[in-house]
Amino acid sequence: MERETFSSRLGFILISAGCAIGLGNVWRFPFITGMYGGASFVLIYLLFLLILGLPIMVSEFAVGRASVHSAALSFDVLEPKGTKWHWYKYGAITGNIFLMMFYTTVSGWMLYYFYKMMAGDFVGLDAKGVGTIFGNLLTDPLTMTLNMVIIVLVCFSVCYLGVQKGVERITKVMMSFLLILMLVLAVNSIMLPNSSAGLEYYLYPDFSKIEEHGLQEVIFAAMGQAFFTLSLGIGALAIFGSYIGKEQRLTGEAMYIMALDTFVAITSGLIIFPACFSFGITPGSGPSLLFVTLPNVFNAMPGGQFWGAMFFLFMLFAAMSTVIAVFENITSCICDLTNWERKKTIRLGVVAIIVLSMPCILGFNVWSNFHPLGGSSCILDFEDFIVSNNLLPLGSLVYLAFCTSRYGWGWDNFIKEADTGNGVQFPKWIRFYATYILPFIVLYIFVQGYWALFFK
Repeated sequence: MERETFSSRLGFILISAGCAIGLGNVWRFPFITGMYGGASFVLIYLLFLLILGLPIMVSEFAVGRASVHSAALSFDVLEPKGTKWHWYKYGAITGNIFLMMFYTTVSGWMLYYFYKMMAGDFVGLDAKGVGTIFGNLLTDPLTMTLNMVIIVLVCFSVCYLGVQKGVERITKVMMSFLLILMLVLAVNSIMLPNSSAGLEYYLYPDFSKIEEHGLQEVIFAAMGQAFFTLSLGIGALAIFGSYIGKEQRLTGEAMYIMALDTFVAITSGLIIFPACFSFGITPGSGPSLLFVTLPNVFNAMPGGQFWGAMFFLFMLFAAMSTVIAVFENITSCICDLTNWERKKTIRLGVVAIIVLSMPCILGFNVWSNFHPLGGSSCILDFEDFIVSNNLLPLGSLVYLAFCTSRYGWGWDNFIKEADTGNGVQFPKWIRFYATYILPFIVLYIFVQGYWALFFK
């Protein structure tokens, strides 16, 4: 059966950006930007995005496009005879599945909050009442399961329609709406009374905060955010490289995707901080920002029910664009490994992902006494740790080594693929850095993840 490809360059860029753009852009980036000095932190972050994210992203795209396969077969196709690079296929597939084991649940929360906001269920509630809604959701496995199942069915249905008619066409529309919604929400927040205090906190370059926290801590925060925001290392982007032609060089395409990812992250802060400061509510980080703090802000805001619904619709699109992208990768990997027909794979995949998502849901209620990482950790924390702190950095090391080492695909083959077509060339001078320095930066991020968990 002939393999489908994307019909347009725009489709490839928007879908790859949709994979990279996720909940971390909204519930982590604005918070750490404000905490670590506003615009001064953003500059450090952008530097690491270029020197850390760009080479690894181009590596993934190059491996995907040259092999014309998912991570399940790309190393088999490109590796020197007799080498074992193809063993990593199991790490990549595991990473994608583990990511969906908790991301589908969190996406279900976005759906739940969207229709609760639409229905006006937050109107008139005080801060305690808003917090109670989220607490009640976590203790209700049936409601969480229902929302998770809807997300899985809708997103797999998009994949079921095919690469062009489903994944490309629907994600293009969804991402376009996401970007328009963000701009409208940001303008609304900036127009609120006293929003300037929030803008100053968020964007004013405050170098005293870098001194306060220490340059090393700020650099590590910027490095970690730049690395994790792009979902690198598990072949989630390589699959889209395999769907595109050779008309454009890969460096320029990667820069467009990173620019969109950064736009969403920065614009999220323009939505959140002016609104929070306008109504005297302290912004936090993580789930409490989205599910407790912001509903309180919308309650205090004129037309808050409408703006709150629009915000959670934007969050729903951001979450679903990632889920669709990863489902597409899982589907392609299983098809490559088994030679199963695509629609059969998706039907089985629906059942498998629903079952595998249940531990995360039960970890908040029935299994709430199980703390896999100690302290108050839950199953979601453990699944996130496996992906974010292990499979992403270690997988990125595999892609880097494969593209730079003479024992792998090798630098010459990588550069030839990356620079095929029109556009920005991959800088040749970066070879020494990508081969010998960047792997140690990624290893540092990997080790720091364990250090932060067990020794801080």
